[in-house]
Amino acid sequence: MNQPSHGTTNQFVKLYKQETWLMLAGLIGFLLAGFCGIWVLLNGGPVAPDGDVSKAISFTAALGIFTISTAAILPVSGLRPRSKSIFRCCYIFLVLFSYFAETVQNFRGVNPRFVQNGSAFDVVIAISFSAVALLLLILYLIFGLQYFRKQAMKAHPELVLGIRYAMIAVLISFAAGIWISINAGRFTGIGGNIIWLHGLGFHALQAIPFVAWLSLRKSFNPAAKPILIHMSGIAYLLGLVAIGWQTLLGYSIAEWSLLPILAGSCFLIAFTPVIWLLRQTNASASALLSSHARNI
Repeated sequence: MNQPSHGTTNQFVKLYKQETWLMLAGLIGFLLAGFCGIWVLLNGGPVAPDGDVSKAISFTAALGIFTISTAAILPVSGLRPRSKSIFRCCYIFLVLFSYFAETVQNFRGVNPRFVQNGSAFDVVIAISFSAVALLLLILYLIFGLQYFRKQAMKAHPELVLGIRYAMIAVLISFAAGIWISINAGRFTGIGGNIIWLHGLGFHALQAIPFVAWLSLRKSFNPAAKPILIHMSGIAYLLGLVAIGWQTLLGYSIAEWSLLPILAGSCFLIAFTPVIWLLRQTNASASALLSSHARNI
């Protein structure tokens, strides 16, 4: 039975080492989330008049995961070294500012996005935070388009196919973020919460490329690889559409109704290839161990 190419693995390791600084920027988010978590345990989340340190926990952790995921896929974007360096530097700056605005303002008792009776400094930070969010959207849109070029697809077909689906999901998340800003909050209707759509869309950046990466780790029928990736990507996107529709109607996704059940079913289908590929990998490892044992 064929095994994954060590040369290919070493090639990816070398590529990812180029993104050390972007990885570190993501890890800072986890450190801040941990610090804020300890603070909340000792002192509680709310900070008068409008701050809430507990919100900084989820924000910094989520942005950290997103930044690390971006670092993981950047090497296969097909960007030239100079363009990649420009993207990396700009992205790190925007991420660090976002960490600063979210944590410092909440600790000061100020809502970092929607300032009420704040100082001139608070207003400037809120306006800058909105501008940074817009720049992140534009920057990521340009970045995401790179994966729809033939050059990127030709170099890494399975990975890029998975990333394409993930980028569409990320755009849905950014749209949900704009919806939150226009709505001046995450809640809508009777029980709708836009944050679920916003967050789950970003997590596609880990979920779908992971399926593609697993398909590289196992030598099986090459024709099955794109089928599994398409299956995962389409199901994930349909799950997001169902959640978005339910939220647009103003209802909670926790309800036992058609759209939430449909969304749950789609996400289950999306993760089925992961379970199958992991089982195949375990079966391959067991067969390899048995073969070595017989040769001893």
